[in-house]
Amino acid sequence: MSKNNLAQWLSERKAQNQSAHTLKAYERDVSAFLGFCEQKKLEFDSIEASDLREFLAYQVDTYQLSASSLQRQLSAVRQFMQWLKENHILQQNIVEDFKLKRQSRALPGMIDIETIIRVLDQTEPEEKRLWLRDKAILELFYSSGLRLAELQSLTLRDIDFSRQLVRITGKGNKTRIVPFGSKAKHALENWLQIYWGELTPDAPVFISTQKKALSARQIENRVKLQAQRAGVNLHPHLLRHCFASHLLSASGDLRAVQEMLGHANLSTTQIYTHLDFDRLASVYDQAHPRASKS
Repeated sequence: MSKNNLAQWLSERKAQNQSAHTLKAYERDVSAFLGFCEQKKLEFDSIEASDLREFLAYQVDTYQLSASSLQRQLSAVRQFMQWLKENHILQQNIVEDFKLKRQSRALPGMIDIETIIRVLDQTEPEEKRLWLRDKAILELFYSSGLRLAELQSLTLRDIDFSRQLVRITGKGNKTRIVPFGSKAKHALENWLQIYWGELTPDAPVFISTQKKALSARQIENRVKLQAQRAGVNLHPHLLRHCFASHLLSASGDLRAVQEMLGHANLSTTQIYTHLDFDRLASVYDQAHPRASKS
């Protein structure tokens, strides 16, 4: 199977607004499989499930890949071979029904509400200007459950202050609208009023002292730094986890949390139903007719 087929497939995925990061991963994973087949002198038309198992075992032995990395590679190869089949380059996709034993999904670490508040409401440092920006970042992460890349790419045009809504462009360039709270609104206004008159609607919301858009790494480092001032270990994705868990615990509305997080499948959101055992026990004790304790 030529690399031209891979290039054509990737070109079509790019036209479907697949992210550059995902395309790079697809290219790397499928190229690894093509290289393995070339080394073994395997023809794609005659590949069997045993060949695929040998490839995956080779990946584990050579690169010490985790189960999640193997799943990712398998998914890339499966999609590529399905495209070959749909374009009549292959007669069958042997990867279509090939499955690895799924790893159990680890529950994300969690921080209680009081600790989050301690980070958000800590006293201002000497450099007030940077704190106003960092506090707005922290408040928006926790208020709306944004991913790091989503917050980093925000522009003024995306924020509706009157209705307290923010438009987010998430994975696969899918757009969703989520609310943000009064604390986040206040923090954003405090930050933006510093240079409000200089901004156009397409200006990035979070910028450096050189007035350049903050990178994802810079935002991550600022979150860690401000959390450490309050004696807490914290990163952007953990703030997203806390947003989801705390909101679900208070509301019980799994579908609403799914929409706000931008999860395509409800099963992804359901991980947060396992995080509040005390609340589940309380609900059971109050609601189940046979739960009353003597």
